[in-house]
Amino acid sequence: MPRGGTQFSSEELVCVLSHYDIGVILRLKPLSGGNRRTPKIVLISKKGKFILKRRPKGKDDLSQVTFAHEIQRYLAAKSFPVTALVSTRGDNETALQLDHHIYELFEFISGTRYDGSPEETTEAARRLAEFHRLLTSFPHQLPSVNCYHDSPAVRRHLKTIGSERSALPNTQMRSTSDTLMRLYNESCIRISQLGFDSWPRQVIHGDWHPGNMLFSKGRLAAVLDFDAVRVASTITDLANGMLQFSIVGGRPNPAEWPDYFDEEKLDQFVKGYRSVSELDKNKLDALPDLMIETMIAEAVMPIAATGFFGHLSGSDFLDMILRKALWLNKRREKLIPAFCW
Repeated sequence: MPRGGTQFSSEELVCVLSHYDIGVILRLKPLSGGNRRTPKIVLISKKGKFILKRRPKGKDDLSQVTFAHEIQRYLAAKSFPVTALVSTRGDNETALQLDHHIYELFEFISGTRYDGSPEETTEAARRLAEFHRLLTSFPHQLPSVNCYHDSPAVRRHLKTIGSERSALPNTQMRSTSDTLMRLYNESCIRISQLGFDSWPRQVIHGDWHPGNMLFSKGRLAAVLDFDAVRVASTITDLANGMLQFSIVGGRPNPAEWPDYFDEEKLDQFVKGYRSVSELDKNKLDALPDLMIETMIAEAVMPIAATGFFGHLSGSDFLDMILRKALWLNKRREKLIPAFCW
């Protein structure tokens, strides 16, 4: 298989592993999960257990990868639970460049996936706050990014979905995109009025969700993925974490997902975060609208391009997003006082 596919070829593995000093390989095991365009494999050698990963196109900018690795090494030195990077032989580089691809090798960490318990929900939030605190003064040269707040790109994608050239050309989708545009714009206005543009920027994780974590006995064992690190307001990271840990789905068809979020998990996440970092009332008030912005933005970008969200129907997924955004919008006055308690 040529390099660049969704699996490693034997020739590719031999070439890549020749750059590392990890001993004789005893066993290989493909690792599923995460980005399907990112091949990963577990390696068991005489020197230990490792995970090899090839960066997919679009996630292989060397400066971004180097920046992410600097953050991981910095956090590891502060005893924050991250996966340890393995350096190449001789060059001592953690990002291996070969044939227009970037490879990363990590030490394997044992752990379990998020179990949905209050303990692990609170722990994930507490660790996010600690992540932000440790990186408050981390030096960076990346430009600030407002994430999904008040984004012209989000509005452009919504207009594409509602247009005649959309991959989902039907009257219902035009109505859905129009309503999502209204909700998005209303949330943007409220967030801006609360002072978003004046809130400090720093390094954030950008993708704090259960699939990027391992736990052990209720404690966070490792954060696995730093592909989305960026410079933005920490409150956007918190809102995304709340979204990812409280969204209720489960069934294969998003048309069957309920409208609501898990309010107990929302409460647990905010309280876990606030046990480490205090938030002023304006930031707490912004959380429901930041969740709406993030949810809409993450959905519309792939759907505008392909008509699908992953392997899911774009129409069904956008209908679900609309129902959940309307639920958050309606429950704002109840949720905010709970966050501020």
